[in-house]
Formats: sequence, C-alpha cells, structure tokens
Amino acid sequence: MIVDLPDEAASAALARRLAGHLRIGDRIALDGPMGAGKTTLVRHLVHALGGDPTCVSSPTYTLLHRYASNPPVIHVDACRLSTPGQLAALGFEELSADAIAAVEWAAQVAAELAPNWYIALEHRADGRRATISAPAGILP
Repeated sequence: MIVDLPDEAASAALARRLAGHLRIGDRIALDGPMGAGKTTLVRHLVHALGGDPTCVSSPTYTLLHRYASNPPVIHVDACRLSTPGQLAALGFEELSADAIAAVEWAAQVAAELAPNWYIALEHRADGRRATISAPAGILP
C-alpha cells in the first residue's frame, strides 16, 4: 500500500489507521533517509495508542525507548548497530515481548528483527510517501 503524506496531519491519520491493526508482538521496520518522518510516525503512533506524544524522541543516542501506551511501544534506532547480536544485547526480545516494536533504520538489523510490518518513507516534492507492507489481509 502506498500513502502520500503531504503534511503532518496525514502522518497522524496514517498512524491512527495503523494503530487499529497493530497487536502486541508486532514488529514494524521503518526505513528511509534522514528526515523522512520515521520518528514523527512513531510519535503519532504512540499518541494514537493513548500515550504521550511529547515523550517521543529519536533514540539515536540512547538506542531504545519504551513508551507507556496501550499496548506499550518499544522504539529503537538501529542506525548505529552494525554487528549481529547488538539488537539482542539491548534486551530487545524481553522488552518487546509485551509491546509493539518500531525500529528505525531497520535494514541494519533485518536478520535479527524479523518484522511483520515494513514501512519505507521517502521525501517527495509535495511532502513524503509511505510504502507499507502489512501482514496478509490487514490493509488493502
């Protein structure tokens, strides 16, 4: 599914739509260039799941955040992870067992992540575009 995101309101609407389909244990791989809206989408997703969007920030330096929402969201920035096992060393499996996991720069840890959702974000002259692969039968 391809969704054009001309503004932040469109990103928020996409997050609300996704939130209605996400379940504990889901793993969302987020890829795209710097500034493509990965953290923004997570912020809107946390808000759509009842969490505080002002708590959401890029985990570039801390690598992992856990947000109180329903269900909780684990937010990882894998940009600096470069060797096998680093995602596991963060305690990712344990921390994400009762949560939804959203992993930015997911290509860095694709073998360990095993995502069931994939969202590629890209810049466009008229905003951004999201290309979404979801589990079978969830989205048109």
